[in-house]
Amino acid sequence: MPVPGSPAGAAGLRGLLARPERAVIALDFDGTLAPIVADPAQARPHRDASAVLRALARRIATVAVVSGRPSAFTVAALGLDEDADPRDGETATNLVVLGHYGLERWTPGGGVVRTAAVDPAPVEQVRAALPQLLVELGAPLGTRIEDKGEAIAVHVRTTGDPAAAMRLLRAPLGDLAAAHALRLEPGRMVLEMRPAASDKGRALESLMVDVAAESVCYIGDDLGDLAAFDAIDRLRERGVLGLAVCSGSDDVPELAARADLIVDGPSGVIDFLDAITKRLG
Repeated sequence: MPVPGSPAGAAGLRGLLARPERAVIALDFDGTLAPIVADPAQARPHRDASAVLRALARRIATVAVVSGRPSAFTVAALGLDEDADPRDGETATNLVVLGHYGLERWTPGGGVVRTAAVDPAPVEQVRAALPQLLVELGAPLGTRIEDKGEAIAVHVRTTGDPAAAMRLLRAPLGDLAAAHALRLEPGRMVLEMRPAASDKGRALESLMVDVAAESVCYIGDDLGDLAAFDAIDRLRERGVLGLAVCSGSDDVPELAARADLIVDGPSGVIDFLDAITKRLG
């Protein structure tokens, strides 16, 4: 079992292990459960992710995947829409997927439910304007637009010089987002424009209230996960025990600097969750 490097993180892990019936473990999908790939549509979770999440959910009050993707994509990728775990025929009913940064929630019994109303017009306007803007900016070959429905992302990982592409596009896309009252969220070779009202911190705090949890562990890998780390800080101020874990990457030193514990990418995340499951028996 990895040991958190901060006293607050160590207390969070002890609290989770001591009272799992009042604990939440929440984590990102891309870069945390699934390796980062050039084409987001081709992202696939670690081969053991589904089995480990199901096993953990039988021992923890709530296990949640919190993603900027639509809930339906994450549910299907992890095989959570199957009626039962094919290994033993059991169904984990306390697995939750918070999609679009918490704007929608999937549960095994209820399917996908909208949790907040957001005006679709700003994203529609950005969707219409973005292709021409990229042409005008001379966006390099390999620049990809990912339409998430509730957000629009521009990926530069497959360009010849991703760092230069990020420098070229960041300010103009920031201006485009601001003109339509959206937030620009830089990430690992990606720039995402999404509603300001949606972030992983709000989603995590809302979930904690809903399930009346006493401890929380959140695992992420990118700048969008900083909001969840901020939420852990706020929850600690209210007496909730918290553990912030970074799915280690040299690409995002800001997140690693805030983490109580760093693990080695998706394989390290799976090993950590498996260790918790085994400790809880």
